Amino acid sequence: MATQRREIPVANAAASVWQKLRDFGAVHTKVAPGFLTDLKMDHGDRILTFFNGMVARERLVTLDDETRRLVYSVVDGQASHYNAAVEVFPDGDGSRVVWTIDLLPGELASPIGGMMDEAVKAMKTALAG
Repeated sequence: MATQRREIPVANAAASVWQKLRDFGAVHTKVAPGFLTDLKMDHGDRILTFFNGMVARERLVTLDDETRRLVYSVVDGQASHYNAAVEVFPDGDGSRVVWTIDLLPGELASPIGGMMDEAVKAMKTALAG
Protein backbone atom coordinates (compact mmCIF):
# COMPACT_ATOMS: atom_id res chain seq x y z
CA MET A 1 0.00 0.00 0.00
CA ALA A 2 1.20 3.49 -0.76
CA THR A 3 0.37 6.66 1.12
CA GLN A 4 0.41 10.20 -0.19
CA ARG A 5 0.03 13.06 2.31
CA ARG A 6 -0.12 16.81 1.86
CA GLU A 7 -0.30 19.52 4.53
CA ILE A 8 -1.81 22.73 3.23
CA PRO A 9 -1.51 25.99 5.17
CA VAL A 10 -4.62 28.11 4.64
CA ALA A 11 -5.01 31.80 5.49
CA ASN A 12 -8.52 31.31 6.83
CA ALA A 13 -10.02 30.10 10.12
CA ALA A 14 -10.54 26.36 10.53
CA ALA A 15 -14.32 26.73 10.94
CA SER A 16 -14.60 28.59 7.60
CA VAL A 17 -12.35 26.13 5.80
CA TRP A 18 -14.33 23.20 7.21
CA GLN A 19 -17.64 24.66 5.99
CA LYS A 20 -16.28 24.50 2.44
CA LEU A 21 -14.63 21.08 2.73
CA ARG A 22 -17.60 19.38 4.38
CA ASP A 23 -19.87 20.15 1.39
CA PHE A 24 -19.30 16.82 -0.40
CA GLY A 25 -21.41 17.86 -3.39
CA ALA A 26 -19.67 21.18 -4.02
CA VAL A 27 -15.96 20.32 -3.93
CA HIS A 28 -15.66 21.45 -7.57
CA THR A 29 -16.78 25.00 -6.73
CA LYS A 30 -15.79 25.49 -3.07
CA VAL A 31 -12.53 23.55 -2.71
CA ALA A 32 -10.74 23.00 -6.02
CA PRO A 33 -12.30 25.01 -8.85
CA GLY A 34 -10.32 24.68 -12.07
CA PHE A 35 -8.71 21.44 -10.90
CA LEU A 36 -12.20 19.90 -10.83
CA THR A 37 -14.31 20.95 -13.79
CA ASP A 38 -17.60 19.15 -13.12
CA LEU A 39 -19.47 17.18 -10.47
CA LYS A 40 -22.62 15.15 -10.68
CA MET A 41 -24.24 13.42 -7.70
CA ASP A 42 -25.46 9.86 -8.24
CA HIS A 43 -27.10 7.93 -5.37
CA GLY A 44 -24.91 9.68 -2.81
CA ASP A 45 -21.69 9.28 -4.80
CA ARG A 46 -20.02 12.19 -6.52
CA ILE A 47 -18.80 11.73 -10.06
CA LEU A 48 -15.96 14.18 -10.61
CA THR A 49 -14.35 15.38 -13.80
CA PHE A 50 -10.78 16.61 -13.45
CA PHE A 51 -8.92 19.26 -15.47
CA ASN A 52 -7.22 16.51 -17.52
CA GLY A 53 -10.49 14.77 -18.45
CA MET A 54 -10.15 11.97 -15.91
CA VAL A 55 -13.40 10.95 -14.21
CA ALA A 56 -13.74 9.34 -10.77
CA ARG A 57 -16.65 8.10 -8.67
CA GLU A 58 -16.15 8.93 -4.99
CA ARG A 59 -18.23 7.69 -2.07
CA LEU A 60 -18.53 9.50 1.25
CA VAL A 61 -17.41 7.26 4.12
CA THR A 62 -17.30 9.63 7.11
CA LEU A 63 -18.27 13.24 7.73
CA ASP A 64 -17.38 14.29 11.28
CA ASP A 65 -18.11 17.92 12.14
CA GLU A 66 -16.66 17.60 15.65
CA THR A 67 -13.20 16.56 14.45
CA ARG A 68 -13.47 18.35 11.08
CA ARG A 69 -12.68 15.14 9.23
CA LEU A 70 -14.09 13.89 5.93
CA VAL A 71 -13.25 10.45 4.53
CA TYR A 72 -14.07 9.25 1.02
CA SER A 73 -13.15 6.37 -1.25
CA VAL A 74 -12.86 5.98 -4.99
CA VAL A 75 -15.17 3.12 -5.87
CA ASP A 76 -14.12 2.47 -9.46
CA GLY A 77 -11.01 3.12 -11.48
CA GLN A 78 -7.41 1.95 -11.69
CA ALA A 79 -6.82 1.59 -7.94
CA SER A 80 -7.87 -1.62 -6.23
CA HIS A 81 -7.96 0.40 -3.00
CA TYR A 82 -8.25 4.17 -2.64
CA ASN A 83 -9.24 5.76 0.65
CA ALA A 84 -8.71 9.43 1.48
CA ALA A 85 -9.11 11.57 4.58
CA VAL A 86 -9.19 15.37 4.71
CA GLU A 87 -8.85 17.03 8.11
CA VAL A 88 -8.83 20.69 9.15
CA PHE A 89 -6.86 21.97 12.15
CA PRO A 90 -6.56 25.47 13.64
CA ASP A 91 -3.08 26.86 13.03
CA GLY A 92 -2.34 30.31 14.46
CA ASP A 93 -4.57 32.86 12.72
CA GLY A 94 -5.34 30.39 9.94
CA SER A 95 -5.64 26.67 9.55
CA ARG A 96 -3.92 23.61 8.21
CA VAL A 97 -5.57 21.04 5.96
CA VAL A 98 -4.11 17.53 6.07
CA TRP A 99 -5.04 15.35 3.10
CA THR A 100 -4.00 11.70 3.18
CA ILE A 101 -4.60 9.08 0.50
CA ASP A 102 -3.91 5.35 0.92
CA LEU A 103 -3.94 3.37 -2.31
CA LEU A 104 -3.11 0.13 -4.07
CA PRO A 105 -1.26 -0.69 -6.23
CA GLY A 106 1.73 1.29 -5.02
CA GLU A 107 2.69 2.17 -8.60
CA LEU A 108 -0.13 4.71 -8.58
CA ALA A 109 1.53 6.74 -5.80
CA SER A 110 3.55 8.96 -8.14
CA PRO A 111 0.73 9.89 -10.54
CA ILE A 112 -1.73 10.38 -7.67
CA GLY A 113 0.85 12.52 -5.86
CA GLY A 114 1.20 14.67 -8.96
CA MET A 115 -2.56 15.13 -9.12
CA MET A 116 -2.60 16.07 -5.43
CA ASP A 117 0.07 18.71 -6.04
CA GLU A 118 -2.09 20.26 -8.76
CA ALA A 119 -5.15 20.15 -6.50
CA VAL A 120 -3.27 21.84 -3.65
CA LYS A 121 -2.66 24.91 -5.82
CA ALA A 122 -6.39 25.36 -6.41
CA MET A 123 -7.27 24.50 -2.79
CA LYS A 124 -4.97 27.13 -1.25
CA THR A 125 -6.72 29.88 -3.19
CA ALA A 126 -10.29 28.62 -2.85
CA LEU A 127 -10.09 27.82 0.86
CA ALA A 128 -8.48 31.15 1.76
CA GLY A 129 -11.43 33.13 0.39
